[in-house]
Amino acid sequence: MRFILPTLLICSGCATAPVGKPPPFSPADRAIERNAMLNPGLPDAIETTALTPSSGASLWTGARGSLLGDRRAVRRGDILTVVIEIDDSAEISNSTDRSRSASQQAAIPQLLGIPQRIDRRLPEGASSGSLVDLNTQSSASGDGSVRRNEKLTLRIAATITDVLPNGVLSIVGQQEVRVNFELRELIVTGYVRPEDITRRNEVTYDKIASARISYGGRGQISDVQQPRYGQQILENTLPF
Repeated sequence: MRFILPTLLICSGCATAPVGKPPPFSPADRAIERNAMLNPGLPDAIETTALTPSSGASLWTGARGSLLGDRRAVRRGDILTVVIEIDDSAEISNSTDRSRSASQQAAIPQLLGIPQRIDRRLPEGASSGSLVDLNTQSSASGDGSVRRNEKLTLRIAATITDVLPNGVLSIVGQQEVRVNFELRELIVTGYVRPEDITRRNEVTYDKIASARISYGGRGQISDVQQPRYGQQILENTLPF
């Protein structure tokens, strides 16, 4: 029993990154983007038509590799640039004020002389002339406000991982930058229409459906800012 507590303390301290080593990168050979590039899928019918022998005598073709060709990302494995420029602010304020008062009285001063007979048997000071005297009063007030300001400006290269039957493109973008012992991570996923991609092969975040944007990091600084595992367990289990 005396060895259990030291063991737990040692294990909790070793749960973070290795001592004296920076946080490792995620393996790129297992990424979804690499799998999409290795398996681009079937060729597009439009591209096949553009490379037919009938266009061999023309100086200008519509192929993607030509000078006038459309080089926007449209196929599985293609790369496009996602522009993230978030500058949102929200402010909500609510107030509530409510009050209520009520008064009830009941008395039997005269009823065939019955109240007078009852008064003789009642304790001193009690009288049936005022049986019930009820007063109630309640009030409630509340104020609430929410204020949020968010600003984020980023650019990231994303890869088309799938082309849905309706032509919508599924994109995934992952980026990692390591400075000393801190690793910054940026992840973007969502669905994009081909017509929303500009001629510069870019798409803004507000045109991405089901957008999931994650900006964070891991390393020594991020680890210090988080409470230890034991403290998190106590906060979730203690009722006070």
